[in-house]
Amino acid sequence: MYRFAKVAVNVAGVAARQVRNGSTAQPDFHAKYGTGLLAGSVVFCTAVWGFVITNTGITWNLSPVGKVTPQAWREKEE
Repeated sequence: MYRFAKVAVNVAGVAARQVRNGSTAQPDFHAKYGTGLLAGSVVFCTAVWGFVITNTGITWNLSPVGKVTPQAWREKEE
């Protein structure tokens, strides 16, 4: 348990240091790549769901009421 507590304090210290001093990441990353990354993600997600909906043959939330009928019972022939 001591090792876990030591690591947790160390991680918290690193996070606090990054907040105080600023992280090492470039501050303009989101300004530079954010819009393109978001647009690409939307296109990818739309394409995947479009494929799933149209080509996989899944029946989506259709009620089986009135469509499933039991077959007539037959006695076994001896």
